[in-house]
Amino acid sequence: MSVGDFAAAIGITPANVAVLKNGRARAIRFSTLDAICRVLHCQPGDILVWDDGPADS
Repeated sequence: MSVGDFAAAIGITPANVAVLKNGRARAIRFSTLDAICRVLHCQPGDILVWDDGPADS
């Protein structure tokens, strides 16, 4: 699936897909996470990872 097709399927822009993909997102809406999981047929735990690094204030 192309980035453009994926972005359209989950309802965000291709630029925001790139932000998510590259790990630069500071937050994600539950509705977006839900859409990603529906499109990829996965659970949130399959795509989220806990990072105990320093938090930027």
